[in-house]
Amino acid sequence: MMKSYTKLHFGLLSLSFLLMGCGATTLVSTPVANIDKVPLKVSELTEAQKKTWGHADLISDTIPGMSVDKAYAQIIKNRRGKKVIVAVVDSGIDLEHEDLDDVLWTNKGERPNNGKDDDGNGYVDDIHGYNFLGEAYNEQLEYVRMLRLNVGDASARAKARLKLDEEYPKALQNKQQYEQILQVVKGADEAVQKELGKNIYTKKELMGIEAKTEKMEQSIAILNQMFAYGDDIPSVIDELNEGIEYFSEQVNYNLNKDFNGRTVVGDDPYNFNDRSYGNGNPKNRVDSESHGTHVAGIIAAERNNGKGVNGVATNVEIMSLRAVPNGDEYDKDIALAIRYATDNGAKIINCSFGKSFSPNAEWVYDAIKYAASKDVLIVHAAGNDGDDLDKVENPNYPNDHKYSGAEFSNNVITVGALTENYGSQMVANFSNYGKQNVDIFAPGAGIYSTLPNNTYDFQGGTSMAAPAVAGIAALIRSFYPELSAPQVKQILIESGLKTKASVIVSGDAEKGTTFDQISKSGKMANAFNALLLADNISKGKKTLASNTK
Repeated sequence: MMKSYTKLHFGLLSLSFLLMGCGATTLVSTPVANIDKVPLKVSELTEAQKKTWGHADLISDTIPGMSVDKAYAQIIKNRRGKKVIVAVVDSGIDLEHEDLDDVLWTNKGERPNNGKDDDGNGYVDDIHGYNFLGEAYNEQLEYVRMLRLNVGDASARAKARLKLDEEYPKALQNKQQYEQILQVVKGADEAVQKELGKNIYTKKELMGIEAKTEKMEQSIAILNQMFAYGDDIPSVIDELNEGIEYFSEQVNYNLNKDFNGRTVVGDDPYNFNDRSYGNGNPKNRVDSESHGTHVAGIIAAERNNGKGVNGVATNVEIMSLRAVPNGDEYDKDIALAIRYATDNGAKIINCSFGKSFSPNAEWVYDAIKYAASKDVLIVHAAGNDGDDLDKVENPNYPNDHKYSGAEFSNNVITVGALTENYGSQMVANFSNYGKQNVDIFAPGAGIYSTLPNNTYDFQGGTSMAAPAVAGIAALIRSFYPELSAPQVKQILIESGLKTKASVIVSGDAEKGTTFDQISKSGKMANAFNALLLADNISKGKKTLASNTK
């Protein structure tokens, strides 16, 4: 699973944070000349803007959103299109969430909880989708599994060994550093709480303390620096605990060569013909299994119900396919999930996952081609390593080119992540990019969406950018169902907003380039323009059909 997170780094002399953190048309609402003249937003986003910035309009709001609100106000209005099924291949989804329960796909041919495959599709009790992970969740990364099971060719295993030898000590060190920082901050916080006689205090109150001991002076200095990264010290401590949890999971599961998270599933994950596994309940197993719920909300959280958030798309049914663990997904699970979605009516499949090793990539490639043969669009996250995917040393699976140069299928669109800061900082520092291997960018940093137990919060990653584009694709397929998956892909690419603004990639000021050089389209996804272009192409098809009668 692709994760975006906050990494706290303990230096020798100071404490600091490091954020990990079909043809063109003239009907494009915002000319390029205007985009490049958009003033940089100086003021901080309001709380309301932070929660909805991905739906904002670049010209009117100076925020690089997708003009979703504008699309609803000026184009969609009260129109109702055709229902579109969007499959979310991800971790489990909270199927009872107040903002998702009314937008779930329901398999009408299946009777719930009777232990039978009523509709004969090969899957038992699959009411809202399917769970390919059984009761498993924590998993190794693929290259660690390859070493444990001796899977893959000798060259791939040699690379896997080098990577594990590099990454495990790093994760262990980071875990220990987080724990050290936490103890230092907790100790300083306790001393200041005692001095002030209160549990919560402001930076002003902190700096108003007259230090009478060297220890108090050190405590004030430590906490003063921490206030740069949180509104209060309890929130900073929460961040530290999240960091400890993240690196503990790496040490205990993801990078632990002796761990086997698949034992409870009961299948051979490297035998494609062993398919009698999993179950019909794709709900998240634990509260921290939140990724799929967040992704589903970005696409289709119930609009205008007075709760939480508005999804990008209306008239959508979310099909939940639990196939992405807390670690790397198995090629078999992904291939079967794509085939399940295709066979059960999905027209769009969101794939917010990826990995750098894929011993059975051909299974997934064949599934992608199968989806293409059934007119299904696949939206894939570019990844969160800050890498140039055009470089051979930065493999990313799945993809639509097999590292052969040419695309083998025309139904996959790969999405990088934007921040809310138009200008040089608009590319998220974690986002992968590539002139050939990333198609378009969309809002992905600090996105507010649904989380388990009727809660909401911010998460960031290309995992959040992909469902934003999947939502636009769903709008197109809802209002213009006659358009094919390749046409929808081309509309998404052609209708984006293009800019030649100078940007920083990988969060590295030394890696400056222009925005038009980091993806195939050089554009930002835009719902308003996409619907205009879809309408134009749809009318053209109808005119052509009429003239040929």
